[in-house]
Amino acid sequence: MIVAATAPSRIDLSGGTLDLYPLYLFLDGGVTNNAAIDLWSEVRIETRDDVRVQLTSVDTGQELTAPSVAELPTDRELGFVAQVVKFYPPKTGVNVTTNNRPPHGSGLGASSSLLIALSGALDRINGTNMAPELFVDYGANVEAQSIGVPTGKQDYLAALYGGVNAFHFDAAGWKREQLVVEEERLQQLEERIVLTFTGETHFSGTSNWNMLKRYIDDAPGSRDNMREIQRVAEEMRVALKAFDIDRFAELLALEWESRKRLAEGVTTPGIDRMVAAAKAAGALASKICGAGGGGCMITLVAEGRRKEVEAAFGAAGAQVLPFHIARQGLTVKEV
Repeated sequence: MIVAATAPSRIDLSGGTLDLYPLYLFLDGGVTNNAAIDLWSEVRIETRDDVRVQLTSVDTGQELTAPSVAELPTDRELGFVAQVVKFYPPKTGVNVTTNNRPPHGSGLGASSSLLIALSGALDRINGTNMAPELFVDYGANVEAQSIGVPTGKQDYLAALYGGVNAFHFDAAGWKREQLVVEEERLQQLEERIVLTFTGETHFSGTSNWNMLKRYIDDAPGSRDNMREIQRVAEEMRVALKAFDIDRFAELLALEWESRKRLAEGVTTPGIDRMVAAAKAAGALASKICGAGGGGCMITLVAEGRRKEVEAAFGAAGAQVLPFHIARQGLTVKEV
C-alpha cells in the first residue's frame, strides 16, 4: 500500500502567539488570522513486508532507519518525524519519505504542515479514520514533546483547512471562520502580498516561550502589548471579512509595531533595513511571519508597485518566494 499526503504552510497575518495555550485563556480568548499557501509539505508512505522502518527527508538529505517502529530513536536527526510515526504506529514496517518546500527556518509553520500531512497519511495507512480535527489537538502535544516548549495551533489549522481564515481560541477550544472565499478577492490578495525569505533563520518555539513567560512574569509593557495585538487581530478579522485593503494595511503595520515590543530579538537590523527599502519602493506594510527573529516576511504593496518592491527586496538581500493561496488544505490519497 502506498499513500501520498500534502498540506500547505501558512503566512500569519495577525494574532500570532494568541493561539498559544494557555495565553488565550489569560486574555479571555483570542483570534489569529492567517492564509494557507502552496509551499507544501509532502509525505509518501509505503508499507513493507517486514517490520523495519526507513525515514527519508528529501529536502534535508537525511535518513533514519530502525528495526521496528518501537525502536525508532527520537533524539537524532528526523527525530520529529520519528515521534509522529511512533504516535500513530503502523502495523507493518514502512518507508516514509518527506519533503518540505518552505526554506528551513522560514517561520511559515512548515514543521506543523509536515505533522498534519504525516498524521493524515498514517491515519490512512492504519485505517483508523480519525476525525481530522484530532490531528490538530494531538499534533500540538506531540510537537511540544519534541521541541520542549509550548506550541500554538494556528499552523496545524491552516495546514488542515487551507484558505484565508480567522481561528478563534477560548476555554471551549477553537473554531474556524472563513474570511475571504471569493476567487477574485483571493487573486487580489496574491497580487498585493509579496513573500520574501530574509535569509535569517529562526526558531519560533523559543520566541513564543519568551513572549508567554514575559506575560506571566508581568514584564513591563508585555500585557499591554499583548492586548494591543489581540485588539489589532480582531479589527483585522473584520477588515478582511469586508475586504477593506486600506484598513488591512494599517492593521498589518500596527501588528508589526506591537509585536516588536513583545520580546527582544523579534526584529534585527537586517530585517529593519529590508522593511525600509520596501517602504521606499511602494510597500504599505511589512511584518515577519511567525514569532519573529528571522525567517520569512510578508509585505502588502501599493497597487501597481509589486515589481518595484520585489526589486528593492532583492537589492537588500532578501529572496522573493512566489506563492498562491492554497484553496484546500490536507489531501490524502492512495497511489
